[in-house]
Amino acid sequence: MREPILLTPGPLTTATATKTAMLADWGSWDSAFNDITARVRRNLLGIAHAGATHVCVPLQGSGTFAVEAAIGNLVPRDGKLLILVNGAYGKRMARIAEVLGRPFLVHETRDNEPADVARLAAILAADASITHVGLIHCETSTGILNPLEAIAQVVAKAGRKLIIDAMSSFGALPIDAREIAFDALIASSNKCIEGVPGMGFVIVEKTAIAASAGNSHSLAMDLHDQHQYMEKTGQWRFTPPTHVVAAFDAAITRFIEEGGQPARLARYRDNCDALIDGLTELGLKLYLPRAIQAPIILTFHAPASPNYDFQRFYQGVRALGFILYPGKLTEADTFRIGCIGAVDRAEMLQAVSAIARVIREQHLLA
Repeated sequence: MREPILLTPGPLTTATATKTAMLADWGSWDSAFNDITARVRRNLLGIAHAGATHVCVPLQGSGTFAVEAAIGNLVPRDGKLLILVNGAYGKRMARIAEVLGRPFLVHETRDNEPADVARLAAILAADASITHVGLIHCETSTGILNPLEAIAQVVAKAGRKLIIDAMSSFGALPIDAREIAFDALIASSNKCIEGVPGMGFVIVEKTAIAASAGNSHSLAMDLHDQHQYMEKTGQWRFTPPTHVVAAFDAAITRFIEEGGQPARLARYRDNCDALIDGLTELGLKLYLPRAIQAPIILTFHAPASPNYDFQRFYQGVRALGFILYPGKLTEADTFRIGCIGAVDRAEMLQAVSAIARVIREQHLLA
């Protein structure tokens, strides 16, 4: 019996080599562990083509910890953050800014509409107090892909700074710091690089991290202090998630050996196509148009049947070896299926077969 396959947007199914890397114990001050930390930071910069212009600052905790750290460090207390919202994670960024007491403004579009680039330009032109723009690249609540390149161009032309939540896109979708100007790119260990949860990181432009000294609202989340300490000692300021970092290092090695971002994207696209083709053939309806659907996580409308109950549906599919994700929308009854993780088309086709069986057994579609 194999473990259930996680068809989720992270945590996700990991490779055996990634799991195996967690079997060793590491001293947090030991030079061998410091080498792992340095290699992870260096390779993450390489994935973003950012080694010449940015630094990588890892942080204990989930991706949300890293988002909060980026906002609290990089948006000055007298700055103002414009947040582009079309889902739950944009709203979470706004909540973070509110809790931190950072002035902010929200521009919200519907959860099935990408961020409006023309409207963004107009807002920036009308409000000179805006210093930073926050964007969710791939909004995990639906899987919608926002137009990063166009948004980055508008933000740069207006002389403002861009903070990118790339939690569900980094490593799969192309983000090149040589072509896209950003002050910060935020992601975590348990997404498209296919590590395990427990470490976030912020790739920060060098002048921005230098200018952030004293901005942090928190000792533990002070990115400037974390960066300075790592540069001086090679160590984390406080106890690092050693097993998570070692697993992430193994996952990055596998990522590079697979062929890096282009190969990872190709596999995820193939996974995505297999799911969409198989599930739409069953009669399920995709929530987003294909043109704005990222190959990261798919949202499907729930079956229009009085017999449908997500928990019962979920348990039925889980019993066959696949773990789905509930919907995160308020306007529509949906469920989500991830395309990412150490899985390929074969597992996707097995998942389609399992879902088809449960649909038949629970009489969910005509």
